Amino acid sequence: MRRAACPGSFDPVTNGHVDIISRASALFDEVVVAVGVNAAKKRLFSAEERIDMLSEACAPFPNVRIDSFDGLLTDFCRDRGVQAIVKGLRAVSDFDYELQMAQMNSSLSDVETVFVPTSPEYSFLASSLVKEVATFGGDVSGLVPPLVLDRLRARLAGDA
Repeated sequence: MRRAACPGSFDPVTNGHVDIISRASALFDEVVVAVGVNAAKKRLFSAEERIDMLSEACAPFPNVRIDSFDGLLTDFCRDRGVQAIVKGLRAVSDFDYELQMAQMNSSLSDVETVFVPTSPEYSFLASSLVKEVATFGGDVSGLVPPLVLDRLRARLAGDA
């Protein structure tokens, strides 16, 4: 079985994330979306909330499951029999950083990294930008799944 991991913080999950996960699900038998949990980092949504949003957003893909990890991604991959890490690339600047990470991961384990270019309509999209625009009342409805939009609005309004 060809198994891949799509790692990230997903705070919040965007349509760009869902696009990469969808495309990975067509390439691999199983895709494990690996939600990074780092207690030292301040997140808008808890790990459980991010996992819940991803579970709903990825429901159309039967070979995708959601999990979380802390520590090294390579340990997560080894423990779950994951052979490849799938990373979306938006720009050359992403490639510089991700190549370095891929080479480090390769030095730590036998896991391969597969780079998938982001679809043009999502090339500018980042969770941090979504949060910033939403915080100032901008319309992010076309950038995140509807369920994420509802939770994002509620969180920023102080309701959740």
